[in-house]
Amino acid sequence: MSSQSTKKGALIFLHGLGDSPAGWSDLKRSLPSYHASLSDIEYVFPAAPIIPITINGGTTMPGWFDLYDWPIAVGSKDDKEGLMTAVQVVEDQVEKLEKDGIPRSKIVVGGFSQGGAIALLTAYRNQKEAFAGCVGLSAWLTIPDDLDVSDSAKKTPLFWGHGKFDDKVLFPQQQFGVGKFLESGVTVTDKSYPMGHSSYPDEMNDFADFLDGCMFGSGKNDEL
Repeated sequence: MSSQSTKKGALIFLHGLGDSPAGWSDLKRSLPSYHASLSDIEYVFPAAPIIPITINGGTTMPGWFDLYDWPIAVGSKDDKEGLMTAVQVVEDQVEKLEKDGIPRSKIVVGGFSQGGAIALLTAYRNQKEAFAGCVGLSAWLTIPDDLDVSDSAKKTPLFWGHGKFDDKVLFPQQQFGVGKFLESGVTVTDKSYPMGHSSYPDEMNDFADFLDGCMFGSGKNDEL
Protein backbone atom coordinates (compact mmCIF):
# COMPACT_ATOMS: atom_id res chain seq x y z
CA MET A 1 0.00 0.00 0.00
CA SER A 2 1.37 3.41 -0.95
CA SER A 3 2.07 5.91 1.80
CA GLN A 4 -0.10 8.99 2.12
CA SER A 5 1.22 12.17 0.53
CA THR A 6 2.55 14.89 2.82
CA LYS A 7 1.68 17.53 0.22
CA LYS A 8 -0.96 20.12 1.08
CA GLY A 9 -2.55 20.24 -2.35
CA ALA A 10 -1.92 19.52 -6.02
CA LEU A 11 -1.80 21.18 -9.42
CA ILE A 12 -2.65 19.08 -12.48
CA PHE A 13 -1.43 21.05 -15.51
CA LEU A 14 -1.98 20.01 -19.13
CA HIS A 15 0.29 21.11 -21.99
CA GLY A 16 -0.86 22.34 -25.38
CA LEU A 17 -0.95 20.87 -28.88
CA GLY A 18 2.35 19.41 -30.09
CA ASP A 19 4.00 19.88 -26.70
CA SER A 20 4.92 17.49 -23.89
CA PRO A 21 4.88 17.56 -20.07
CA ALA A 22 8.46 18.88 -20.19
CA GLY A 23 7.17 22.08 -21.81
CA TRP A 24 5.51 23.20 -18.57
CA SER A 25 7.29 21.13 -15.92
CA ASP A 26 9.33 24.19 -14.89
CA LEU A 27 6.19 25.42 -13.11
CA LYS A 28 7.31 23.18 -10.26
CA ARG A 29 10.29 25.52 -9.80
CA SER A 30 8.95 28.86 -11.03
CA LEU A 31 5.65 29.07 -9.13
CA PRO A 32 7.28 28.61 -5.69
CA SER A 33 9.62 31.48 -6.58
CA TYR A 34 6.56 33.74 -6.25
CA HIS A 35 5.06 31.99 -3.22
CA ALA A 36 7.21 29.61 -1.18
CA SER A 37 4.04 27.83 -0.04
CA LEU A 38 3.67 26.41 -3.56
CA SER A 39 6.65 24.12 -2.94
CA ASP A 40 4.34 22.19 -0.61
CA ILE A 41 2.00 20.98 -3.36
CA GLU A 42 2.17 18.04 -5.75
CA TYR A 43 2.71 18.87 -9.43
CA VAL A 44 1.25 16.52 -12.04
CA PHE A 45 1.92 16.97 -15.78
CA PRO A 46 -0.01 14.41 -17.85
CA ALA A 47 1.07 13.61 -21.41
CA ALA A 48 -1.35 13.91 -24.30
CA PRO A 49 -1.67 10.92 -26.66
CA ILE A 50 -0.28 11.00 -30.20
CA ILE A 51 -3.27 11.54 -32.48
CA PRO A 52 -3.94 12.73 -36.06
CA ILE A 53 -4.82 16.45 -36.20
CA THR A 54 -7.14 17.52 -39.01
CA ILE A 55 -5.83 21.10 -39.30
CA ASN A 56 -2.38 19.62 -39.94
CA GLY A 57 -3.57 17.38 -42.73
CA GLY A 58 -3.94 14.38 -40.45
CA THR A 59 -0.32 14.46 -39.29
CA THR A 60 0.03 12.84 -35.86
CA MET A 61 1.33 14.76 -32.86
CA PRO A 62 0.67 15.09 -29.15
CA GLY A 63 -2.87 16.40 -28.77
CA TRP A 64 -5.71 16.12 -26.31
CA PHE A 65 -8.35 16.22 -29.06
CA ASP A 66 -8.69 16.91 -32.79
CA LEU A 67 -8.92 20.42 -34.23
CA TYR A 68 -10.95 21.24 -37.33
CA ASP A 69 -10.64 25.06 -37.58
CA TRP A 70 -7.65 27.37 -37.50
CA PRO A 71 -7.25 29.82 -35.89
CA ILE A 72 -9.59 28.82 -33.08
CA ALA A 73 -12.37 31.38 -33.00
CA VAL A 74 -15.64 31.51 -31.11
CA GLY A 75 -17.87 28.93 -32.75
CA SER A 76 -15.09 26.61 -33.95
CA LYS A 77 -16.09 22.97 -34.35
CA ASP A 78 -15.48 20.68 -31.36
CA ASP A 79 -14.21 17.10 -31.20
CA LYS A 80 -16.62 16.05 -28.48
CA GLU A 81 -15.44 12.43 -28.28
CA GLY A 82 -11.80 13.46 -27.99
CA LEU A 83 -12.65 16.07 -25.37
CA MET A 84 -14.46 13.56 -23.18
CA THR A 85 -11.59 11.08 -23.48
CA ALA A 86 -9.15 13.77 -22.33
CA VAL A 87 -11.35 14.72 -19.38
CA GLN A 88 -11.17 11.10 -18.24
CA VAL A 89 -7.35 11.31 -18.26
CA VAL A 90 -7.58 14.20 -15.80
CA GLU A 91 -10.15 12.38 -13.66
CA ASP A 92 -7.81 9.39 -13.48
CA GLN A 93 -5.08 11.67 -12.15
CA VAL A 94 -7.51 13.16 -9.63
CA GLU A 95 -8.41 9.67 -8.43
CA LYS A 96 -4.73 8.83 -7.90
CA LEU A 97 -4.22 12.00 -5.87
CA GLU A 98 -7.30 11.28 -3.77
CA LYS A 99 -5.97 7.81 -3.01
CA ASP A 100 -2.74 9.49 -1.87
CA GLY A 101 -4.73 11.62 0.56
CA ILE A 102 -5.12 14.86 -1.43
CA PRO A 103 -8.86 15.66 -1.70
CA ARG A 104 -10.45 17.20 -4.77
CA SER A 105 -11.06 20.38 -2.76
CA LYS A 106 -7.25 20.84 -2.62
CA ILE A 107 -6.61 20.13 -6.30
CA VAL A 108 -6.34 22.81 -9.00
CA VAL A 109 -6.76 21.72 -12.61
CA GLY A 110 -5.17 23.90 -15.26
CA GLY A 111 -3.61 23.98 -18.67
CA PHE A 112 -2.35 25.95 -21.63
CA SER A 113 -4.29 26.21 -24.92
CA GLN A 114 -5.75 22.74 -25.61
CA GLY A 115 -4.78 21.76 -22.08
CA GLY A 116 -6.63 24.77 -20.72
CA ALA A 117 -9.72 23.81 -22.69
CA ILE A 118 -9.65 20.38 -21.04
CA ALA A 119 -9.14 21.91 -17.60
CA LEU A 120 -12.23 24.08 -18.07
CA LEU A 121 -14.29 21.14 -19.26
CA THR A 122 -13.14 18.97 -16.36
CA ALA A 123 -13.82 21.55 -13.69
CA TYR A 124 -17.24 22.74 -14.76
CA ARG A 125 -19.15 20.57 -17.23
CA ASN A 126 -21.45 18.26 -15.24
CA GLN A 127 -18.94 18.29 -12.39
CA LYS A 128 -20.58 17.31 -9.11
CA GLU A 129 -17.73 18.27 -6.79
CA ALA A 130 -15.70 21.44 -6.47
CA PHE A 131 -11.98 21.66 -7.13
CA ALA A 132 -9.77 24.14 -5.27
CA GLY A 133 -9.57 26.08 -8.51
CA CYS A 134 -9.23 26.01 -12.29
CA VAL A 135 -6.66 27.77 -14.49
CA GLY A 136 -6.98 28.37 -18.21
CA LEU A 137 -4.05 30.02 -19.98
CA SER A 138 -4.75 30.99 -23.62
CA ALA A 139 -7.65 28.55 -23.40
CA TRP A 140 -11.15 28.39 -24.81
CA LEU A 141 -14.56 27.10 -23.79
CA THR A 142 -15.50 24.00 -25.75
CA ILE A 143 -19.05 22.69 -26.25
CA PRO A 144 -20.45 25.97 -24.86
CA ASP A 145 -24.07 25.07 -25.60
CA ASP A 146 -23.79 22.09 -23.23
CA LEU A 147 -22.26 24.02 -20.32
CA ASP A 148 -24.00 22.87 -17.15
CA VAL A 149 -22.32 24.16 -13.98
CA SER A 150 -23.67 22.47 -10.86
CA ASP A 151 -24.07 24.30 -7.55
CA SER A 152 -20.99 22.46 -6.28
CA ALA A 153 -18.88 23.31 -9.35
CA LYS A 154 -19.79 27.00 -8.98
CA LYS A 155 -17.57 26.95 -5.88
CA THR A 156 -14.51 26.31 -8.09
CA PRO A 157 -12.90 29.73 -8.78
CA LEU A 158 -11.42 30.30 -12.23
CA PHE A 159 -8.31 32.18 -13.37
CA TRP A 160 -8.21 32.90 -17.12
CA GLY A 161 -5.14 34.57 -18.62
CA HIS A 162 -4.98 35.39 -22.33
CA GLY A 163 -2.78 37.29 -24.76
CA LYS A 164 -4.28 40.32 -26.46
CA PHE A 165 -2.40 39.44 -29.64
CA ASP A 166 -3.12 35.70 -29.67
CA ASP A 167 -3.43 34.64 -33.32
CA LYS A 168 -4.03 30.94 -32.58
CA VAL A 169 -6.69 30.90 -29.85
CA LEU A 170 -8.18 34.27 -30.67
CA PHE A 171 -8.51 36.86 -27.92
CA PRO A 172 -12.35 37.10 -28.16
CA GLN A 173 -12.44 33.54 -26.81
CA GLN A 174 -11.59 34.93 -23.37
CA GLN A 175 -14.47 37.41 -23.25
CA PHE A 176 -16.86 34.79 -24.60
CA GLY A 177 -15.82 32.07 -22.16
CA VAL A 178 -15.58 34.34 -19.14
CA GLY A 179 -19.05 35.66 -19.89
CA LYS A 180 -20.48 32.14 -20.00
CA PHE A 181 -18.90 31.24 -16.67
CA LEU A 182 -20.03 34.44 -14.98
CA GLU A 183 -23.57 33.78 -16.19
CA SER A 184 -23.28 30.33 -14.61
CA GLY A 185 -22.31 31.75 -11.22
CA VAL A 186 -18.58 30.99 -11.30
CA THR A 187 -16.16 33.42 -9.64
CA VAL A 188 -13.73 34.44 -12.40
CA THR A 189 -10.44 36.33 -12.36
CA ASP A 190 -9.63 37.25 -15.96
CA LYS A 191 -6.45 38.99 -17.01
CA SER A 192 -5.07 39.95 -20.43
CA TYR A 193 -1.43 40.51 -21.34
CA PRO A 194 0.55 42.13 -24.21
CA MET A 195 1.53 38.80 -25.78
CA GLY A 196 0.57 36.30 -28.44
CA HIS A 197 -0.03 32.58 -27.88
CA SER A 198 2.54 32.23 -25.13
CA SER A 199 3.20 32.95 -21.47
CA TYR A 200 4.24 36.22 -19.85
CA PRO A 201 6.01 37.04 -16.53
CA ASP A 202 3.07 39.03 -15.16
CA GLU A 203 0.77 36.14 -16.05
CA MET A 204 2.94 33.69 -14.12
CA ASN A 205 2.87 36.03 -11.12
CA ASP A 206 -0.93 36.25 -11.29
CA PHE A 207 -1.13 32.48 -11.75
CA ALA A 208 0.96 31.95 -8.60
CA ASP A 209 -1.13 34.45 -6.62
CA PHE A 210 -4.31 32.65 -7.65
CA LEU A 211 -2.89 29.23 -6.85
CA ASP A 212 -1.66 30.35 -3.44
CA GLY A 213 -5.08 31.82 -2.68
CA CYS A 214 -6.85 28.62 -3.68
CA MET A 215 -4.56 26.38 -1.67
CA PHE A 216 -3.66 28.46 1.36
CA GLY A 217 -5.84 31.57 1.48
CA SER A 218 -9.24 31.98 3.07
CA GLY A 219 -10.76 30.37 0.01
CA LYS A 220 -14.41 29.55 -0.43
CA ASN A 221 -13.65 25.83 -0.67
CA ASP A 222 -12.21 25.61 2.86
CA GLU A 223 -15.49 24.27 4.16
CA LEU A 224 -15.73 21.49 1.56
